[in-house]
Amino acid sequence: MVQAFGVAVVGFGWMGRVHTQAYARVRHHYPHLALRPELVTVAEEVPGRAEEAAAQFGFASTTRDWREVAADPRVHAVSITAPNFLHREIAVAMAAAGKHIWIEKPVGLTARDARAVADAVAEAGVQGAVGFNYRNAPAVEAARHLIAAGEIGAVTHARIRLFSDYAAHPEGALTWRFERERGGSGVLGDLASHGADLARFLLGEIASLTADTAVFLPERARPTGATAGHARAAGGEPGPVENEDYVSCLLRFASGARGVLEACRVSVGEQNNYGFEVHGTTGAVHWDFRRMNELGVSRGTAYQDQPVSTVYVGPGHGEFAAFQPGAANAMGYDDLKVVEAHRFLRSVAEGTPYGATLTDAVHSAAVLDAMARSAERGTWVSPEPPG
Repeated sequence: MVQAFGVAVVGFGWMGRVHTQAYARVRHHYPHLALRPELVTVAEEVPGRAEEAAAQFGFASTTRDWREVAADPRVHAVSITAPNFLHREIAVAMAAAGKHIWIEKPVGLTARDARAVADAVAEAGVQGAVGFNYRNAPAVEAARHLIAAGEIGAVTHARIRLFSDYAAHPEGALTWRFERERGGSGVLGDLASHGADLARFLLGEIASLTADTAVFLPERARPTGATAGHARAAGGEPGPVENEDYVSCLLRFASGARGVLEACRVSVGEQNNYGFEVHGTTGAVHWDFRRMNELGVSRGTAYQDQPVSTVYVGPGHGEFAAFQPGAANAMGYDDLKVVEAHRFLRSVAEGTPYGATLTDAVHSAAVLDAMARSAERGTWVSPEPPG
C-alpha cells in the first residue's frame, strides 16, 4: 500500500527547485516506491519567492519562517537547501522535531557542524541523506565496481577535478557564498566537497594530504537586492572575498595510492568540467561529467600502448534502468537528484540508509577542514573527523 508522505523544502533558490522537481518526478521513475511525496510547505525568507514556488509546483502552504516547518505535523521530511551557515541550526531542529532530512552539502561550515547534524539525526532515530549527487551517476557506480573488482589492478594514483566558471565574472555579486561567516569555505565547501566524497567513494579513506589555496578575484560588488544562484551586481558597494577561489591538494590514501584533487570556481573557459582519472597497475578508468553516461576504460595485459575503450552505461549499471531503456540514451543532472530522492525516501520507508548519508558528509567535511589547516600551515595533515 502506498503511503502519502508530507515533504517540505526550506530555502527556495536553484537547489530548492531541484529538490522539488525530484519529489514531483520520483514516482514516475520508481512506481513501486512505498511513499508518495506530497508538497506540504515551502519556507523562504525572500518576500514573494515561496508564493511563486507554491503557484508553480503546488505546495499547499508557504512561510517565511523555517521554524513553522519544524512545528508542522503534516511534514514528515524536509529538504534543507538554505545557505551553509543555516544548515546546522535548521537540521538539528528538524531532527529534534522528528523530521527526516535531505540536506545539501557541505552540511554546515565545518566538520563539527556536520557531526552535530549527524548526531542529532542518530539521536532522533530519523533518516538523513546528503546531496552528493555525482556518486549517483551510473557510470560512477560502474567505475567503483570496476575498481573494487580489481579490473584495473591495484590502484596507483588518481586525479579528481572540479573546474567551473560560475564565479569568474568580475561583476559576480558578493553573496553569502563569498563570506566566511555565512558561507564558510569557498570552493572547498562548494566543489571540493564533491571531490572529497568521490575520492572516498571510489578509493577508500584518505590518510593524509597537503593543500594550497588562493583567491584570484579579491573584491566583488555587494548585491542591492535578493539573489538566487550566481547573480551579477554592477555598481554596488565593493567588498572583500573572504574565502578561496581555488584549491589544489595532494592525497595519500590508506591503501597506499596517491591522488590529486583540484577545484576552482573562477576557471574561465570551463563549464562544469568535473571528472576523474583512476590509474591502476593493469589499466585505468576515466569519467567526465559532461559526458556523464560514458566511461573510458583501459584494461588488459599490454601495459604499454594499451587502448582505451568507451563504455556506454546502460540498464545494467546503477539506476540507469529507471530512466532509459538502452545504453547511450542520456541521463542528465536532474536525474541524479531523482535517484537521490528515491534513495532518501526508500531509506525512510525501510528504516535502512541508502545512498550518501551524514556519515559521508562528516568524512567529506573532515577532509575539507584538513585542506584548510594544511593550506594555512604549509604542511601535510591527516583528516580528523570530530568524535
